[in-house]
Amino acid sequence: MSETIDPSPAREADVVLRLEDLVVEFPADDGRTVHAVSGISLDVRRGETLGLVGESGCGKSTTGRAIMQLLRSTSGSVHFDGRDLTTLSSAEMREVRSKMQMIFQDPISSLNPRRKIPDIVGDPLVVWGRKEQRSTVVPDVLKAVGLDPKQVADRRPHQFSGGQCQRVSIARALVLDPEVLICDEPVSALDVSVQAQILNLLEDMKRRYGLTLVFIAHDLGVVRNISDRVAVMYLGRICELGDTEAVFDEPAHPYTRLLVSSIPSVETTSHGEVGAGEMPSPMSPPSGCRFRTRCPRATERCATEVPEMREVAPGRLAACHHPILDAPVAERVPAAPTPSVGG
Repeated sequence: MSETIDPSPAREADVVLRLEDLVVEFPADDGRTVHAVSGISLDVRRGETLGLVGESGCGKSTTGRAIMQLLRSTSGSVHFDGRDLTTLSSAEMREVRSKMQMIFQDPISSLNPRRKIPDIVGDPLVVWGRKEQRSTVVPDVLKAVGLDPKQVADRRPHQFSGGQCQRVSIARALVLDPEVLICDEPVSALDVSVQAQILNLLEDMKRRYGLTLVFIAHDLGVVRNISDRVAVMYLGRICELGDTEAVFDEPAHPYTRLLVSSIPSVETTSHGEVGAGEMPSPMSPPSGCRFRTRCPRATERCATEVPEMREVAPGRLAACHHPILDAPVAERVPAAPTPSVGG
């Protein structure tokens, strides 16, 4: 069952990416099916940073790759500037990718170890027949991400730190002047101090180049620091969507409450209401609400009826039969402390 598209007041012209009933499934060795993404619908507004957050294995990275068409969806659609990417040929998709770029989790393994840095950054220009622009565009982009073009001219990825390699990856992504960046856990492999530098760099690049970011992460501290809105994902489905501060300060979905309560802090943040236990296998997700096996608010209805995304507060959506915002104020989660980057 699909989820409802974000009913926010954003105009159609403000929507740069739209996912409609997106499903991604994989065959398993034993004949079963991995339900990685199960009918999600989502709008991404032009110029915003949308955080996509959830536990490992929830399907957020698969969603990012499906947006880029690095893997094909089982069903549903991905619209970019009004074009359904799932219907495009390889040649047509190649044209679109100049306006959509992806930054990957491991900055070192995503770079060709045999190539020099200017060649890595300038390769997209060569592919697009703009080889003559390398001498001007590549130095400009390297400077923009904080690298000295002269110092990196004869060096290769193994001669740089993880943070420096991520700067190279960002420069490579920006060299074609894209509209959208899909950032798949771009700081999770970096030290905390370097994470802050890369997050600040992404913010600077967003302003300088007029970018829209989809920021995929499991670290809520990082997501809170960089995102305008947050979509919380659990076992292949989006369970909550809203402005970042509202989602963190007063979660509507019990799963979001679990995530917020797990943020490390000098203060006590565990609220002791959300059930423990491991996330079920995506090969055999629970019936009804997929979070019900870990939720203290679950009822018989949760086992038999899939909750639809609905507006539980202005601009806030949650896929829950018994959202926390419907509870008395005394039962709601208190405001979570603002975590440090990397927390």
